[in-house]
Amino acid sequence: MPIGKIVTLIGANGAGKSSTLRAIAGLVRNKSGSVTWKEKHLMGLQPEHVLERGIALCPEGRRIFPHLTVLENLKLGGYSCKNKDEEAAGIERAFTLFPRLRERSWQKGGTLSGGEQQMLAVGRALMSDPELIMFDEPSMGLAPILVEEVFNIIEQINKEGKTVLLVEQNAFAALKIADYAYVLEVGEITLQGPGDELLRDPRVVSAYLGG
Repeated sequence: MPIGKIVTLIGANGAGKSSTLRAIAGLVRNKSGSVTWKEKHLMGLQPEHVLERGIALCPEGRRIFPHLTVLENLKLGGYSCKNKDEEAAGIERAFTLFPRLRERSWQKGGTLSGGEQQMLAVGRALMSDPELIMFDEPSMGLAPILVEEVFNIIEQINKEGKTVLLVEQNAFAALKIADYAYVLEVGEITLQGPGDELLRDPRVVSAYLGG
């Protein structure tokens, strides 16, 4: 996938999109094929070692710790930081990107709104300052106005130099911001190309955009 770009992976439920991200992150074992990032093989690595290679996952369903504070959740995301200065820089990065998290830093994660919990999940994934950040269904369960905010944030993260791999059921929103895109069907890539081209492709329009 192109470095420094937003790449999206779209497809129907059960196509293997989330499984692809989990395989890259080392959360599931691959039965075949290979996973490489910047010419380094990731197959067989534990999740913490994938993170050390500069790859972070913002998981589907947010997966925050509801009984921990915002600050404690962020610190858990920074477990790979080498020292307190790196951890503090990660926290400040999250608070700069999401001022509402700063305001709620001592609030329990479970008391946040859905949108705020998604911000916390993104901030936590950014704590390790990854080169590649993977988003799994970041708009799930959010109101339309918050969906737009989430996609604006993804674009901002990309502009700050992060490569983004995005899995998203909202194919229109995903393709709209994608530099490049893949269509996955039952574990196989059936279409690929620039996001704006797939946005106009009759096959994509018919299958995923309600055309």
